[in-house]
Amino acid sequence: MTILIIEDDPKTGDYLRKGLKEHGYVVDIARDGVDGLYRALEQDYELVVLDVMLPGLDGWEVIRQLRAKRDVPIIFLSARDEVNDRIRGLRLGADDYLVKPFSFVELELRIRTILRRGSTREIEVFEVADLRLDVVRRKVTRDGVEIPLTNKEFMLLHLLLRRQGEVLTRTQIASEVWDMNFDSDTNVVDVAVKRLRAKVDAPFERKLIATVRSVGYSLSVDP
Repeated sequence: MTILIIEDDPKTGDYLRKGLKEHGYVVDIARDGVDGLYRALEQDYELVVLDVMLPGLDGWEVIRQLRAKRDVPIIFLSARDEVNDRIRGLRLGADDYLVKPFSFVELELRIRTILRRGSTREIEVFEVADLRLDVVRRKVTRDGVEIPLTNKEFMLLHLLLRRQGEVLTRTQIASEVWDMNFDSDTNVVDVAVKRLRAKVDAPFERKLIATVRSVGYSLSVDP
């Protein structure tokens, strides 16, 4: 599931991106209203988290222009806590309005609820061969045996399952899981894949995680 955060405060934006990525979302950030509106119109996001007080265009104008062309779900996340502000946001077409400071758990639950109401449901359980990953319960099993994973290992496996059959480069994996630009001198991706294989593949006859030489990795159900 892809989410766009339009938030000018770096600390809040980075906190949201980190938390949502750990819950399996693909997250982009725009730091002002102009860039945010452009991204929301040009790309197919499942949901937008929108601040009100933004440089360039404020949140009111962003949602007004966005609603004229797109029907993407929008959650206002703002320090403006007056009742009139909430009413204004909802009348402009927001699906929800959450006031700062906020509980991340509450925000994530509201996002999940809104996405469930739409035509697109987030996949909560992935199953490939005898491998099963439950996103909500953060539980991984293979052939019925539970496999304990670290947070990064879980995120890595979740990414491979979401994009199963695709060959993911080390750069893509580093960006999605570690939120970093890949340095060719850094073997963090290779080490993480090796550790994940030791838990998910090594104890079982059928191997699911494949290395594509000079490119990256993929998870496939091919024999």
